Amino acid sequence: MNLSTALNNAMTGLTATSRGASVVSGNIANALTPGYAKRSLELTTSLISGNGVRTAGIIRHQDPVLTANRRATDADLSHQSAVADFHTQLERVVGTPEDTASLSNRLAEFESSLITAASLPDSVERLDQVARSGSDLAANLNRASEGLRQLRSDADRTIGSQIASLNQTLKDIEDLNARIPAIRNSGGDINAFLDQRQVLIDQVNEVIPVNVVPRDNDRVSLYSDGGLILLEGKAAEFSFTTTGDTQPHMTIGNGLLSGLEMNRNPVRTSGDTAQIRGGALAAQFEIRDRLAPEVQTQLDTVARDLVERFETPGLDPTALATDPGLFTDGGNRLNLTMLTGIASRISLNAVVNPDTGGDSWRLRAGLGAAAPNDPGDSTQLQAFSTVLVEARPVAGAIFGTGNMRASEIAEAMMSRVGADAHVAEQRKTFATGAQKQMQQLEAEQGVDTDQELQQLMQIEQAYAANARLISVVDELMDTLLRL
Repeated sequence: MNLSTALNNAMTGLTATSRGASVVSGNIANALTPGYAKRSLELTTSLISGNGVRTAGIIRHQDPVLTANRRATDADLSHQSAVADFHTQLERVVGTPEDTASLSNRLAEFESSLITAASLPDSVERLDQVARSGSDLAANLNRASEGLRQLRSDADRTIGSQIASLNQTLKDIEDLNARIPAIRNSGGDINAFLDQRQVLIDQVNEVIPVNVVPRDNDRVSLYSDGGLILLEGKAAEFSFTTTGDTQPHMTIGNGLLSGLEMNRNPVRTSGDTAQIRGGALAAQFEIRDRLAPEVQTQLDTVARDLVERFETPGLDPTALATDPGLFTDGGNRLNLTMLTGIASRISLNAVVNPDTGGDSWRLRAGLGAAAPNDPGDSTQLQAFSTVLVEARPVAGAIFGTGNMRASEIAEAMMSRVGADAHVAEQRKTFATGAQKQMQQLEAEQGVDTDQELQQLMQIEQAYAANARLISVVDELMDTLLRL
């Protein structure tokens, strides 16, 4: 080996070790950076001298199978978290058995007030208490229905914001797809752009679970689990019209709520043939179009049962067949063609409510009575109390096929809300555990700082050896020049 060859080899070694130190330090600095994939330096023999070393490139390490599995758990956690949050808020709206202001407790108070008033029917205070507890019961159903309506409206607004973010993110991925080949062709390092694109794909995946398909020139295509082409050269564009304030009767079917469209084509968002499955977007559609309407039906069933009980023929001899009963549908009799949302409209009949100018003595004398009549007669109060505890079939049999009392219907609804919240929280806990496990597995394939530091020490030793070789060559050349 001549001195020039030795010097060249040492110089290429210094260049390689310098580049290696840069790669290792970058790995350590970005060990906790989202989307960052570990880099390693690829070295090969120099084609010029045949003995030196040259940098062939920087390899970005990523396991596509592991990443796909982690994304699946990310999407599932986003979906389960949204559903669990809905059920948690719903439970607060409806109340729990321990809550003194819950539906079941309000109904128990109303039932108790009727019994108490029947024992002393001439007591104005007791009659007023019946009216107040009945009004509180109706108001409880109104508040629960309004709270549910707000949760449904929140889901509708969330869909709108998610669609806007999704469109922008898909467009950003499209732009990176176009930029990455140009940077590579110009000799630039594309790894940072690949990291950025992975972060963007992760963001899309949380909204709509995606399958990533590699294309030539480092491009990618994105597909949903339901078969939607989210990105194939050009990004898809989703459209959705936010309603804002929803009402119980509004649905996609009657055209009062917006559906989802992609490139102006309808997208199926529910059922076995749904084109978006899992993820945060599907969860919000599930809340708006299935979960909230199901709970609304349960609340309406409780309200309908109360109105129907007190419209029982012959229950109040003083009332006409066209008169509303003790509980009304917005001041009117029950309308079987407009049952949706009755929980938001139910109210105590104004003729017995002192707070609205009514007379509580009508609870004793009858809603259509012209005068208080015998103050000691408890017949009507007992009839009201009896019809409340009478076991009757439940409309739609949504709580079972057996006959139920009014209190049992309310308890069954609250029990279902509580059970659904418990199941949703369990699923969220499982999804959280699975996601953390996949994150840990992916991290194990990422940057190991201990290993990187060991490699940095080896690079330091190689750098020192090459520097020493240059120093020796310099000394030899000085010696030869002095001869």
